[in-house]
Parts: sequence; C-alpha cells; structure tokens
Amino acid sequence: MEFRLRQRGRAEMEFLVDLALAARPLEARWRAEIEDAGLTADALPEDLDARHAVVERALARSDAFATAALVGDFASVEHGRAAQAAFDEVADALRPRLAELEAQGPATLEANPQLVPPAYWDGVWFHRTTGGWNGHPEMGFIHGELIHRHYVARTFPGDIFAQRARVLSRLPQAARAKVRTVCELGTSSGHYTVALQRTLPDAHITGVELSLPMLRQAQRVANAHGWPWRLVQGPAEATGLPGNSFDLVTSYILLHELPAEAANAVWREAYRLCRPGGWVLMADVTPYRALDRLAAWRADWLARRGGEPWWRESASMDHAEAARQAGFVDVTEGGLDGAPYPWVTLGRKPR
Repeated sequence: MEFRLRQRGRAEMEFLVDLALAARPLEARWRAEIEDAGLTADALPEDLDARHAVVERALARSDAFATAALVGDFASVEHGRAAQAAFDEVADALRPRLAELEAQGPATLEANPQLVPPAYWDGVWFHRTTGGWNGHPEMGFIHGELIHRHYVARTFPGDIFAQRARVLSRLPQAARAKVRTVCELGTSSGHYTVALQRTLPDAHITGVELSLPMLRQAQRVANAHGWPWRLVQGPAEATGLPGNSFDLVTSYILLHELPAEAANAVWREAYRLCRPGGWVLMADVTPYRALDRLAAWRADWLARRGGEPWWRESASMDHAEAARQAGFVDVTEGGLDGAPYPWVTLGRKPR
C-alpha cells in the first residue's frame, strides 16, 4: 500500500537508519582489539556467562565497543517509538484506507476474545518495541510497513524479503508441487506469508498469531492482493486447528521468541497438524553449537541487549532433535546459501 510519512516522522526514521549504518565500521575496530588482547574463539570459556565476563573485561576500555553499544541501545529503543510517532502523524489519513482493506475480503480473521496470552509473551517488549506486539492499536502496520521496511530491511545485511522465499527452496521440489494446505505459525504482519503465497500459489494458507493488531495487518495485505488467507488468533503451541490437516507446517524466525518448553510444544503441535507424509519447515536463528565461541558470544550479547528474552534458550536447543522427538523423520538442518543464518530445520511426518 502506498503512503507518505510527514517530514518529521520520515526524518526521524532516516536518522536512525543512518545512525545504525554509521556505527557499523566500529565493529572491525573492537574485533581487532579482541585479537590484540590474545582472545581467540578456542581460548574463550565454554560457559557462556563466563565468556561474557572475559570478553567484556577485554573491551572495558574500548571506545569503539562502548560507542557501538551506545548507538545500538539507542537505536533499538528509539526505532519502535519513532515508528509509532511517525504513524500517529499520518493516522487520520491512513485509517480509512486501512479499514477499507480489512473489510474488502477475501481473507478472513478469527479473533479470540477469550484468549489468555501465554506468560512468556504477555507484556514482553520483544525487540524492545514500545509496548510489545500489542503496544499500539495499529502495531501490525507500524511493524510491517515502518519498522520492518523502513528500518530493519535497510540495516539488516542482505535482502530479508528474498530470504524468506529462499528458505522454501529447502522443501523438495516434488513435495512443493503437492502442497495444497499450509499452516504458518507466528504469522506476524504477513511478510513470510507473502513468500509462501508466491512460492506455493495453489496452496490455501492458514496463519496463526497471538497478536490481533498483527493479524489485522496480515489480513489487509492478503485482501490487497486478493489472497484468501485464513488468519487465526492463538498460540503456535496450541492452535486449536484440526489435526492431520496440512501438507506443510512452517514458521520463519518464531522459535527464538519462545522459551524451550514452548518451542518443544510447537514441534509437537506441528506434528499433530501435519498430514501423514506432510512436511515441517522451520527457519530460525543459528544454534550456538553451529558457531564458534566468539560468534556465539556476539549473538548472545546482541540478544540480551536487543529485547530477545528467549533467544539463548532457543539457540541452545537442538531443534532437529526436538523435531525427531515429536515424531518427524528424514530431519535435516543447516544454514541457508552457505551462511549460518537463517538456520532451517526440515522434516517429514511418516505415512
């Protein structure tokens, strides 16, 4: 959907993007300081908390690290606040169009007024977004069109939207040709759902998501393109959908938003939802066991500072083994296109 921000909101969003990009070269400087201190990945402690202590002692007097941390903290907090403020400046002009997109069909949205959010989700400001996923009545639009397109997509290395489509290349071509029903867990505002629709144009898509504002934005996206998505409000680990109903159960960057107990429950729910012979495909963050100790420290440091309360639990799990324990077979895992991120776990439900 086409829209224009006012000058103040646009300028503030642009400033945060430029600030984040300007700080990026500092990483080479503080990494060189780590090397000068004689810290190699192999020499770091196995225990992650001890590793944090060792690296942070080595960087205690690093201006480059301190500046990068300060800029990162500022941008991670301000990007959500700035996006909400930018939306509020143009809300009066946007709301009629948003309401029209919700009403025009063919996508359907099944809200659950009796839903009690899981304790791991309720009130958590994921990604340090002000108020969390329900922190603003139009958080779906704010997240999908402002935070994601105007900030994350421009500060994240590579093309995050193309990446969503590429993870589906892990599904065998013969299986892709047979997929007619898809359940997406953690639909959010619909970016991965778009990739699913375009990659599997003959499939009917059901999306499950806890946040109603996010689902409303996903519904608008579907309606704008004439896609008949079924959108259901609920937790990924207990969808309430019929079992043995989907040729593909999938998610993109959902599992690290859950504690390990809930993530294991998601694998079990995915197995229940899959038809015999159906597939599961989950793309998420790189497990720490697939990184060297310095890279795992950096991922954990960023998660701690970036509003990711469950990242360590998920990144310390063996999701491939969780898939096997749930009942899936022919389970494979690995990074995408030779890179460690995103990490794709694929499995099949026995016939």
